[in-house]
Amino acid sequence: MNLDYIVREPENITKNTTILFMLHGYGSNEQDLFSFRETLPKDWLIVSFRAPRNTQFEGFSWYDIDFNNPENFVDIPQATQSLNSIMESILKIVTHYEITEGKTNLCGFSQGGILCYALALKYPEMFNYVACLSSYPEEKLLTGIVKDKKKLEKLRFFVSHGTDDAVIPLEWGRKAADLLYDLGCYFTFREYMSGHGVNQKNYIDLMDFFSK
Repeated sequence: MNLDYIVREPENITKNTTILFMLHGYGSNEQDLFSFRETLPKDWLIVSFRAPRNTQFEGFSWYDIDFNNPENFVDIPQATQSLNSIMESILKIVTHYEITEGKTNLCGFSQGGILCYALALKYPEMFNYVACLSSYPEEKLLTGIVKDKKKLEKLRFFVSHGTDDAVIPLEWGRKAADLLYDLGCYFTFREYMSGHGVNQKNYIDLMDFFSK
């Protein structure tokens, strides 16, 4: 399934252009993270996807969430379907722009971040910098992930979470540090005095991560 998306193209696109794919959170849309483009490197190609499912108030989601059931918080079949659609769309876009040598980065918030963990750890050869904001690694989406340290070595993760997150508990977010440590991945894990969102300090650190 082809996903809708918006794009910011740099002046010149070559086979070495860096491309960043953005995945928004539940009930939001493709404009949300796209606002980050103002402070991201000017020579990057930035693509922000719209999730395929409709939610209330003209928002979109990658899959349904059951807030009353932490054990089955994520609708796994829907999430898997979204992962496949994202991967298909990424490959199409990379091919369309003929970017054969460039780095491919990911940035996801909440639901989008949960999918970023799965994408990066299932297809580590595809990605480089991965930012997972206010999210957590969902075990049920991580079956069959790559565990070969050699294949994971070019991944760099930036993980951030608000200490007062009322949507995805900080404890869940912290699972990422254990997982990435066990896999031998390079990662930065940061906690901020904020709720379910990205505060200014978090934003500055995120931009710092991407500009390295």
